[in-house]
Amino acid sequence: MKKEKYELQYGRLLEKIEKRIEKLFNNKKPASLYEPCKYALESGGKRLRPVLLLLSTKAAGGKFNDAYNAALAVEIFHNFTLVHDDIMDNSPIRRGRPSLYKKFDTNTAILAGDNLIAFAYKLLLKDCQKNTNQIIEIFTQGIIDVCEGQSLDKEFETRRNVSLREYRNMISKKTAALLTVCTGIGGLIAGANYEVVRILMNYGKNLGMAFQIQDDLLDITADEKTFGKKVGSDLIEGKKTYLFLKALEKAKGEDKKKLLRVIKNSGIESNEIESYKSIYEKYGVPEDAKKEIDKYTRSALNGLNKLPDNEGSLMLRWLANSLINRTK
Repeated sequence: MKKEKYELQYGRLLEKIEKRIEKLFNNKKPASLYEPCKYALESGGKRLRPVLLLLSTKAAGGKFNDAYNAALAVEIFHNFTLVHDDIMDNSPIRRGRPSLYKKFDTNTAILAGDNLIAFAYKLLLKDCQKNTNQIIEIFTQGIIDVCEGQSLDKEFETRRNVSLREYRNMISKKTAALLTVCTGIGGLIAGANYEVVRILMNYGKNLGMAFQIQDDLLDITADEKTFGKKVGSDLIEGKKTYLFLKALEKAKGEDKKKLLRVIKNSGIESNEIESYKSIYEKYGVPEDAKKEIDKYTRSALNGLNKLPDNEGSLMLRWLANSLINRTK
């Protein structure tokens, strides 16, 4: 029963967020700037980040209504990164639609991305009634962390040797940092003390780590119809994911040589996916990934034990378990 209750509440929050997003750029001029901004935010998705901020506010004793502008700010921040990532990665499709730079053009996409992050600050300031300096500091550091993470990710594409330690550091910046921003700002908006904010930020960081490694795992184990994109695309693109690096660490002989060819050739052909999946399974790499996901999820949940069992903290627990059991 609780699961259905939490799903319903998530849906309600999602609906309120979507309605606010729809109105954000209405009647704003010039259209050449704001239509692309609107397009960037129309592609939907889980809206995980704004919901996470709202739940963190509630968990820290605040109210949802005090944090909707900040929730929109972190969602805009997220989409700002996607707009620029697609340009850097030459990715023509985003969530089943043409990427912003493909729909319009590269210069328009760059300008729209710049405007989005400025707009995010404008919204964030509306909810900074308490702890303004700390909120702005966390948000700004989050942007720096994500840029560093993206830079490391690009660097890894051309490097032959990347360790799992380096990979964890990269995803802690590229993926986990923004979730940490969401939970930290949620706590600060509620006026929580240092210890509560620290617990919430620890939750966000560990959830982000588990989320990314779960993404890596789904890329090779998911059902393609449910997943919504080609399974094995990380291998095709030659990405150094947790699974690939773990396999490289454990493999021997011909298997190791085969994995090294992925680096040398910057990817594989789609008809080779099954043979590489077999290598992963031979060395127990999917199980290693599941253990890693479980480790980070437990670290996220353990901290919440120190918070009161209110609607926000209970939903944060539900959310963590839902994310690690997702199929897409």
